[in-house]
Amino acid sequence: MLTIGCHLSSADGFLSMGKEAISINANTFQFFTRNPRGFKSKNLDVSDCESFNKYWKEHDGKMIVAHAPYTLNPCSADERVRELAHMIMSDDLQRLEHINGVYYNFHPGSHVKQGVEVGTTYIVNLLNEILTPTQSTIVLLETMAGKGSEIGKTFEELKAIIDRVDHSEKLGVCLDTCHIFDGGYDIVNDLGGVMDKFDSVIGISKLKAVHLNDSKNTLGSHKDRHELIGKGNIGLDPLVKFISRKEIQNLPLILETPNDINGYKSEIALLRSYRP
Repeated sequence: MLTIGCHLSSADGFLSMGKEAISINANTFQFFTRNPRGFKSKNLDVSDCESFNKYWKEHDGKMIVAHAPYTLNPCSADERVRELAHMIMSDDLQRLEHINGVYYNFHPGSHVKQGVEVGTTYIVNLLNEILTPTQSTIVLLETMAGKGSEIGKTFEELKAIIDRVDHSEKLGVCLDTCHIFDGGYDIVNDLGGVMDKFDSVIGISKLKAVHLNDSKNTLGSHKDRHELIGKGNIGLDPLVKFISRKEIQNLPLILETPNDINGYKSEIALLRSYRP
C-alpha cells in the first residue's frame, strides 16, 4: 500500500495530527517541530506522545517526518545563527526520541557568499556535534532547488556532507520532486537517468523520504515554487511513474502542495488510484 500523507499543523498535538491523517486516508504525515518562520516551540507533552504512539500503531501508521523551521541556517556566516541552529536541532532530536518511527528533515542552509566548501564544513561540524550512535531518529538532508546560495542543489553537494559526518549511518536524504526539477534534474524526460545518478552519487539506500510536489516553474529555474499534483510543469504522469518505481516503494511520500486538508484528501485519493 502506498505510504502517503501531507503536511499537518502540530498546534493540537501528535494525537490530533494522527487522527486527522487517518481521516483523509493518509498513513504518514509531516509536521514542523516549531514555528516554521521562527524558533519558538511548545512544551513537550509526553502523554500526548504516548497516546499518539499507541494510536498510530493501532492504525498501522508508517514513518512520519518532522521538519525543522525554515529559518534555521546551520551554515550561516554569523556564528550566533549557527549556534542557534545547533541549539534547535539538538533540542528537536531530544524531543523526537519520544515518538516511535520519525525522521527529522532540514534544509542544509545558505552559505551567503562564503562558498560551498565553507558552508559544507559548518554543516558537517554541526552534525558531528549533535548526532549520536544511540539516537533513534534519522536526520534527513533535503534536496534543494538552488535559490541564491543554497547548499544541496546537487546530489554531489549532499554527498560531500554525508561523507564527512562521523555517524553517517544516522543520515539520509529527503528528495523533493519540485526542488530537483527546479534544480535541473529532468524527472519528466529522464526519470531513470536521474534516479541512477542519485544511486551512483549518494546511494539509493540513503533515500528515506520524498516531498511529492509539482512545480510552478520550468526545469532548472532554481525558483522553488510548489504546485498542485498534475497542475504544474512536472505533470501527473511523471509523478505517477516516479512513485511507481521500486526504490520509492514504502518510502513516506509527503505532499507539500498549496492545498487545504480537503485538497490533500483529493490528491491522496488520486495518487492511490494510480498506485494503490
